[in-house]
Amino acid sequence: MNINDLQYVREHVREVPDFPKPGILFLDVTTIVKDAKAFNLCIDYLYENFIDEKIDYVAGIESRGFIFGAALAARMNTGFIPIRKPNKLPAETIKETYSLEYGTDTIEMHADALKSDDRVLVIDDLLATGGTAAAACNLVKRVGAEVVAAAFIIELNPLKGREKIENTGIKVLSMLNYDLD
Repeated sequence: MNINDLQYVREHVREVPDFPKPGILFLDVTTIVKDAKAFNLCIDYLYENFIDEKIDYVAGIESRGFIFGAALAARMNTGFIPIRKPNKLPAETIKETYSLEYGTDTIEMHADALKSDDRVLVIDDLLATGGTAAAACNLVKRVGAEVVAAAFIIELNPLKGREKIENTGIKVLSMLNYDLD
């Protein structure tokens, strides 16, 4: 992917100041998926980076990870696994609770979603502190499957989420990096 394509996608990230609270700059990807070219460039970028890997499933983290993950799974001809907020999946689930700067949160995956020899790519729209993504990777590993990598459209570099994931031996890929100066 060339620099012009990356710039095109970056230009389609909407910056929303003071959301969800004062002092926070929210980077909105809905304006990426609204634009067919920007959305396709994102899926192309992910596909090109993982086409040579053996991937059995793409696991998307609720909710924007569903958008990118499902599209990538279709492109890669793999299955898609949703990782959801509690009480949203209909069958037996496993849970992972993780710390946030203001408390804890929990995500779930169907207990029978993966087998021990499955190779999984975890996808979300944005990597901040890494708590949610690390929890998603832990869910995959708890059933004995292998996390090939965790991939994101946007990474907020100062929050060091990459370190939290890479410290567990998992490769991290981000399309756009923000320093938030």
